[in-house]
Amino acid sequence: MMDFIDMTLVNWSRLQFAMTAIIHWLFIPITIGTTYIIAIAQTIHVKTGDPHWEKVAKFWAKLFGINFAIGVGTGIILGLEFGTNWSNYSWISGDIFGAPLAAEGIMAFFLESTFIAVMFFGWGKVGKKFHLLSTYLVAFGASLSALWILVANAWMNLPLGMEFNPDTARHEMVDFWSVLLSPFAINKFLHTIGSCFIISAFFVIAVSGWYLLKKRNILLAKRSIVIASVFGLLSSLFVVLTGDGSAYNVAQHQPAKLAAMEGLYDGSEGAGLVAFGILNPGKKVGDDIDDFIIKIEIPKLLSLLGYRSLDAFVPGANDLVYGNDMHSIMSASEKMEKGKVALDALAAYKEAYAQGDATQMEESLAVFKENYYYMGYGHLHNPESILPNIPFIFYSFHIMVMLGFAFVAIAALFLYLAVKNRLEKQKWLLWVGIWSFPLAMIASMAGWIVAEVGRQPWTIQGLLPTMVSTSNINSSAVILTFWMFLILLLTLVAAEARIMYLAIRKGPDNKVDEKKEGGSHA
Repeated sequence: MMDFIDMTLVNWSRLQFAMTAIIHWLFIPITIGTTYIIAIAQTIHVKTGDPHWEKVAKFWAKLFGINFAIGVGTGIILGLEFGTNWSNYSWISGDIFGAPLAAEGIMAFFLESTFIAVMFFGWGKVGKKFHLLSTYLVAFGASLSALWILVANAWMNLPLGMEFNPDTARHEMVDFWSVLLSPFAINKFLHTIGSCFIISAFFVIAVSGWYLLKKRNILLAKRSIVIASVFGLLSSLFVVLTGDGSAYNVAQHQPAKLAAMEGLYDGSEGAGLVAFGILNPGKKVGDDIDDFIIKIEIPKLLSLLGYRSLDAFVPGANDLVYGNDMHSIMSASEKMEKGKVALDALAAYKEAYAQGDATQMEESLAVFKENYYYMGYGHLHNPESILPNIPFIFYSFHIMVMLGFAFVAIAALFLYLAVKNRLEKQKWLLWVGIWSFPLAMIASMAGWIVAEVGRQPWTIQGLLPTMVSTSNINSSAVILTFWMFLILLLTLVAAEARIMYLAIRKGPDNKVDEKKEGGSHA
């Protein structure tokens, strides 16, 4: 157990990683989702021979390429931080966490980068069907990259398929398929990839809506909106469905996160789902202050979503911190004591190993294994620290959910009016479409806040707290590199925004006769 923890180092390491991840995520959803929109447009071109559909595909491929290049650069910095700032975590869990990341580089990124050259430079140089296949392989490679990264992240939320080696103090993989096919991994991938599709769809709708407002590239804009609105509607419905699976997994394995998502302090049977609420800012764990200033609740729905029973007991923050004997919930203090026993037993095992005392080794190892799953709690200093920031998670979660349902309605309305060829007259809706793109980004960011900040204080759920996951370096080095990376990444963001703006303002650059577009229908 660590005697001293430099919280300045911990906080700045967390801040640096969060900053890098947020900026990296500005590019990834567009990269993942736009490839499918390009592929769909190109498929229609191959099937119909209509050159305008090739024009659609080429235009979005150009914007995809700009975004892809910047996204790769920001991702490299993010990957390096595991070694520079989080070496203790990397040492303890590198055998497991590193495997999916290695697979991502060897399989997914290799596939994506191999065929992306054909996708960009193969227009008219290779057969249409081979070029179309290459486009789909780029799309598949981008999704495969997301799969492996999300598998690694899911393992941090639900550590399966591994054993702890007391001789090396490392987690070692024993069942790759348990890691790959864990309920968290499957649902996290499906939910996140759906979120990427929504962002991409509204990116296309936003740019196309701007063209319609400017009365430029009318046919391209209309056809793009038809594809994007279908893509966005299906993706929005899919995200709503996978959101149910996410809530269920959180309820089963991360009850503190669920309590924060719902602002639930006192558990209850038949717990309701908060549709809208304003938390009492003075509320703290263990006090008698009302949880909410305003609350609109759907009766029993939280119990149903979290435990598949209308009358199931859903633990609140107070139950998790102080325990609940009636529902067999152990208090955080008890878990902390068991965690200290596990850490002490591990230390005794190592000492006995050094002295060659086989009997003591066996006894200490037995005690350690009995308390292993509470090991992470032994590093905590107070019971309340098992909870994330409840207001932050509550509002992030509800912003995400409200926007998610709004996207279903917006995409459906765009599709209906596009089919009816009435979009150009609905300027208010075109502006809604333009603003829906940044709102989709906000919803996605809010989702990541719920997933990652909601997991705190854990790097690995229950086994390794964030505060003991950092590298043994001076905090001043992290502060310096934070500002260096921030300046570099903001420069990249500004450059990408400028290049994208110029490319969008210029519009399509191929030779299709623009005069034929006037008054054309999608």
